[in-house]
Amino acid sequence: MTMPPSHSVPQGPVSPMPAPRPLPPLPPLPPPNGPAVLRSPVGLGRAAVALLALVIAADLFAVWADWTMYDVSGALAGGDFGDNVQQRATDADTLVNRSGYAQSAAMVGSVVVFLIWFLRVRVNAEVFNPFGHGKSRTWAGWGWFVPVANLWFPRRVTLDIWDASVPAGSRRGHALVNLWWTFWVLLLLTDRLSGSAYSKAGTADEIHDAAAQVMFSDVVDIVAAALAILVVLRLTRMQHLKALQGPAAYAG
Repeated sequence: MTMPPSHSVPQGPVSPMPAPRPLPPLPPLPPPNGPAVLRSPVGLGRAAVALLALVIAADLFAVWADWTMYDVSGALAGGDFGDNVQQRATDADTLVNRSGYAQSAAMVGSVVVFLIWFLRVRVNAEVFNPFGHGKSRTWAGWGWFVPVANLWFPRRVTLDIWDASVPAGSRRGHALVNLWWTFWVLLLLTDRLSGSAYSKAGTADEIHDAAAQVMFSDVVDIVAAALAILVVLRLTRMQHLKALQGPAAYAG
């Protein structure tokens, strides 16, 4: 029986397989939430500054009311229950309530305008640098309200906006943002603690201590609002200057 011929192995050198061509780099992903459009933040910045100044004015009124309550509760704690002290206590209670309403109204107005301004500069920052943001536009708004995340997400968004908005040839220091954010977090803590202490206070001694805590929290709010004004002014000015430099400076 004849065996079928076996397949012969080709002799001689074997040509190497050609190396695969490297894939071209993937283009960066487009920014979320649609295209970014550059719009002036100057008008909103001025409105935010005005309302933050109103917050400071309301806080100063509140500090006066807090001091009045602190003073009269100290007198009551010391055993002075005269008619004059009783009247002062009533007046102090009225002042504290009015200052609370003033603070709430000023805070609501400033929060609304500040957030609109903040979203405006966030979108503008995407025009300057579409791919330099660790958080989406959604977090630029909701990041202020989500518990725990509101302790650092807005700061991260602000730093990304800041870096994208620095005009060509300027420094990128974050000292102002970090100082503002330190007082903002301190305010969140002191406001919660002082509010809880005041609502639970039942004796003159407890009211006296709670009034001191509330007064400290209001002073912290004054500093935080003043620093927020500086952040708004500085960031608005940086974006205005960078826009004037034209598209050639956007990626700088």
